Amino acid sequence: MPTAAPTRSPAPAADLGTERPPEGPNSSKISAEPAAVEGAPVAGEGVPTAATTPSVAEGAVAVGRGEAEVPLAEAEPVAGEGGAGGVPEKRGRRRTAPEPAPELDDAELRGALEAILLVVDEPVSELTLADVLEQPVERIGPMLDDIAAGYTAAGHGFELRRAAGGWRLYTRPEYAGYVERFVLDGQSVRLTQAALETLAVVAYKQPVTRSRISAIRGVNCDGVIRTLVSRGLVEECGTEPDSGAFLYRTTTMFLEKLGLNSLDDLPPLAPFLPDDVEELADATR
Repeated sequence: MPTAAPTRSPAPAADLGTERPPEGPNSSKISAEPAAVEGAPVAGEGVPTAATTPSVAEGAVAVGRGEAEVPLAEAEPVAGEGGAGGVPEKRGRRRTAPEPAPELDDAELRGALEAILLVVDEPVSELTLADVLEQPVERIGPMLDDIAAGYTAAGHGFELRRAAGGWRLYTRPEYAGYVERFVLDGQSVRLTQAALETLAVVAYKQPVTRSRISAIRGVNCDGVIRTLVSRGLVEECGTEPDSGAFLYRTTTMFLEKLGLNSLDDLPPLAPFLPDDVEELADATR
């Protein structure tokens, strides 16, 4: 048996005696605004209509009545909330620029350049000098020109000139003869007595180990061997099979210095030995 449809109680009539809405083209808009705020929407049995529902696809979010709409793409992330995938967004730290180096006065810059030029073994560029001294490269070139002119005017035995894209100190050509004489003769250093004795042991006993040399001389000879190696008179020539110690021998320079063609030209050692050399050898065993 069909039942009767439920009846809906009529809505109470509005009090028309209090205020009347103003007449005009905007009267319906003004009267409809309180209904949207106070009660539920009328159309669709409580379902919001497309006119009142904020559209997410349009890229905007309704913030509030009377406020501007903020696009989703331009909205700033809230501090503490995660970004995409729940990972907190990292903000880059601002790096402060390093403070510039203080500018050197002319006297200090001149002294610093002269000190560097005295120790370089190849021409150094103006850019390298500017980086080392932390000074503008525009100051380096004129200062080097001034230093070079000062050396020339003072008549020094050396000069500062450009070479291979850089600057370096050179001796003056008019003093080349004195420099050549000093290099060839002035730096020849005589060997000490200990170095001569060690060199003689190596020459007659080669190849020989350092321990064997020390045993023959009766003193440690490590320092003397290093000196002879640095002078180019002695060199390493392998290791001893039993102990693995380094073996030493004389070099070609040794023969050149003594004026010998080969080791066979060495003078015999017997005339220089004492008569009781065998007794001395037995005593040391």
